[in-house]
Amino acid sequence: MQKTILNSIHKALGAKMAPFGGYEMPIQYSGVKKEHLAVRNSVGIFDVSHMGEFIVKGSNALALLQKVCSNDIANIKIGKAQYNCFPNETGGIIDDLIVYRIEEFKYFLVVNASNIQKDWKWISEWNKHFNAKINNVSDQISLLAIQGPRAIEVAQNLSAANLNTLPNYSHITTSFAGKANVLIATTGYTGSGGIEIYCKNDDVLKIWESVFNAGESCNIIPVGLAARDTLRIEMGYCLYGNEINDDTSPIMAGLGWITRPSSGCINNKQFKNEKINGTEKRLVGIKILERGIPRSEYKIFSDLNIEIGFISSGTHSPSLEIGIGLGYINSKYSIIGTQVYVEIRERKIKASIVKLPFVK
Repeated sequence: MQKTILNSIHKALGAKMAPFGGYEMPIQYSGVKKEHLAVRNSVGIFDVSHMGEFIVKGSNALALLQKVCSNDIANIKIGKAQYNCFPNETGGIIDDLIVYRIEEFKYFLVVNASNIQKDWKWISEWNKHFNAKINNVSDQISLLAIQGPRAIEVAQNLSAANLNTLPNYSHITTSFAGKANVLIATTGYTGSGGIEIYCKNDDVLKIWESVFNAGESCNIIPVGLAARDTLRIEMGYCLYGNEINDDTSPIMAGLGWITRPSSGCINNKQFKNEKINGTEKRLVGIKILERGIPRSEYKIFSDLNIEIGFISSGTHSPSLEIGIGLGYINSKYSIIGTQVYVEIRERKIKASIVKLPFVK
């Protein structure tokens, strides 16, 4: 099992550690609810250095990325970022990722930790047709996420750039906490605003300590992956391995907005057809109307007791104090307001199909 540079720091802070994506990662420190609400209402900091990073550059970089990515890479301006997925040749998703455009012919890709080797093999195979310059720098980079409505207030004290003017899904490379060449991005996974800090491994300890000192007046706390999960479920964000996988169409997963068949991506003809004609199943938001917490793989039934789908992710929402979940159901039952039932411990619990996100 691999460890991030800050592994010993997390243990010293009393974090509960567990395997995730091949790494020993902090799952929680002071408690999921406390950490979740800190991000929603103030500020928290995550170590997400397990994520993978690739650099793609050269005159053929755009052509390669247009082929392997679902979105239209040509639309990314320098200093901007774009949410994407790698489609496979059978209509599923190899991984979801963010693509940052650093320079005219240079892109920075951030992929999921559990898929680093799979993604690298995939893009390397396709690059045989394009001959772009690609580099897997995952072991050289650490990543911190400072999230919450007071995140910019905390980070601005350490930044040489004006972070208040950085729009959503943008980035800038500047000095931060006295360290040069730090990429600061606004591509968070919590829905509460904030920034991500990509830095050299040698710089991450100083940056982590500096952020804590700067955030003391805002009562900043460390946040683990458990609260990261409850935060993203409240926003209806997909997690690879739950909502999306090698057998899941991005259209079925509600990711038609990042799927541009006209760009010529892999499997674009199927995606065009699905956009026009729909899919048999759809990802929906489900709110529990009685006591109960939906969990992954719990079955979903119609009001006529017909099995119509399953929960892909579920939790007790710390913000709403109710059970919520994401799930796949037969498309004809996916209309907002439709009453359904989730089977929880052999009981059928009343629920409703709701519009995402759960929390605005």
